[in-house]
Amino acid sequence: MSNTHLSPLQRAAWLRKLYFVRAAFSFAWVALAFTAAKGSPALATALLVVYPAWDALANLADARMTGGAKANPTQILNAWMSGLVTVAVIVSFALKLQIALVIFGGWAIASGLLQLATAIRRRKGDRGQWVMMLSGAQSALAGGFFVAQQGSAAPVVQTLAGYAAVGAVYFLISGLVILLRRAKDEAGGLAAEKA
Repeated sequence: MSNTHLSPLQRAAWLRKLYFVRAAFSFAWVALAFTAAKGSPALATALLVVYPAWDALANLADARMTGGAKANPTQILNAWMSGLVTVAVIVSFALKLQIALVIFGGWAIASGLLQLATAIRRRKGDRGQWVMMLSGAQSALAGGFFVAQQGSAAPVVQTLAGYAAVGAVYFLISGLVILLRRAKDEAGGLAAEKA
């Protein structure tokens, strides 16, 4: 079921909430990656599985609340790809952990380009999308870096944590842009009523 009847204010509120939740999740993920996961291979492994799985769920929820699958093909594709990456990461543990960087790199490139396409499509109707455009472009560039790092001795989780931290900042800024624009619109409405 899709929610295609959101008013512009409801849609902005939904996106603001989604962006703040995604930022909070990513900040928590990064904190675990740089602390507890350093001494726990099991937690590090779990973090590598949880990250793309969460992205899949977030993209599905976003598509559902902003018009459904037909209105959001890039998000649906992104959700499917994130789900497949989750499975690929699990399989990679049986092979060689460093191959996870190649998997994440390819995913970051493709999902970044899909995020960029979603933001471009939304830019006229939704606020904060310029930040999501930057985020998508940065994700694609970071993916190339991950592929280049494959085979290095760098810990996979900590390598990805920097990427996740930058993504968290982008989501936070997008949420704040929507929040501040709403406050500005409300202030303008009050001023107009008083005039």
